[in-house]
Amino acid sequence: MSTYKEIKKVTTHTLQEMKLRGEKISMLTAYDYSMAKIFDAAKIDVLLVGDSASNVMHGHETTLPITLDEMISHAASVIRAVDRSLVVVDLPFGSYQGNSKEALNSAIRIMKEAEAHAVKLEGGLEVVESIKRILTAGIPVMGHLGLTPQSIYKFGTYEVRAKEEAEADRLLNDARLLEEAGCFSIVLEKIPSKLAKQVGEMIKIPVIGIGAGPDVDGQVLVSHDMLGINKDFSPKFLRRYLSLYDVIKEAVEQYISDVKSVDFPNEKEQY
Repeated sequence: MSTYKEIKKVTTHTLQEMKLRGEKISMLTAYDYSMAKIFDAAKIDVLLVGDSASNVMHGHETTLPITLDEMISHAASVIRAVDRSLVVVDLPFGSYQGNSKEALNSAIRIMKEAEAHAVKLEGGLEVVESIKRILTAGIPVMGHLGLTPQSIYKFGTYEVRAKEEAEADRLLNDARLLEEAGCFSIVLEKIPSKLAKQVGEMIKIPVIGIGAGPDVDGQVLVSHDMLGINKDFSPKFLRRYLSLYDVIKEAVEQYISDVKSVDFPNEKEQY
C-alpha cells in the first residue's frame, strides 16, 4: 500500500505541493502513444517529451537536429495516451534561442497543436527574456540548468558541469533568475550533488535531477536508457531497471525461427 497521496491529475500546482510535503517527484521521457499509456497507467508524475527523441527515436548523434514539427508530433501522441501525468515538452534547438518572439510562437504551437501542459527550455540568464515572454501567454515553463545538451558543441563534452566555483556560482544565480522569471520547476543535469542540494534548498520551486544526486525534489531518466533499450549509453547516474534490448532481440529471434521452421502459425493460430 502506497503512503503517498492519491492524485487524479498532476498539475504544476501538484508538484509544488509535493515539494512542500517532501514527496519526491517521478519523471520519465516519453515519445509515443503506446509507451506513454503504460507510464501513465503506472502513475508516473511527469512525462517529458524530451528532445532526446532526436537520439533514441530518430538516431541522431545529438539533440540538435530534431525540428519543432517533429517534437509536436511526438508530444501529440503522448498527450493522447495520458490521463494523469503532467506532460512537459522540450522546445527544440533553434526554436527559442536569441529571439523571445520566436520562443513564444514555438511554445504556442506546442500548446495548441499538441495540447501539451507545459514547455521546457535550456539555459539561464540568456533565455530569461524568452521565458518571461512565454509566461505572458499563460504557458507554464520548466527550466533546465547544468549540462544542457543543446549547447554540447559549446561545452565540447558531456562531462559533469559546475565543478569549478565560477560555474557553480553562475548556476546558483541562474536558478534564482529562473525562479524569479516564473518557472514552475527546474531540471538540473549532471552537476555535483552538493550543489544540487544547495539549489533545492535555495529556491521554492521543485528541482528535478538527472545525475544530480538524491537531495533534490525529484528524478528524471530517459526511458530508453532506464528500460535498457539502449545498450551503448552507461553514465554513472543511470540505473537500468530492465534489459529490454536483450528481451526483445530474443523474442524476435524466436519468431524468425518459428516462421522458418513453420512452427508458426500452428493449428490454433489459423482460421
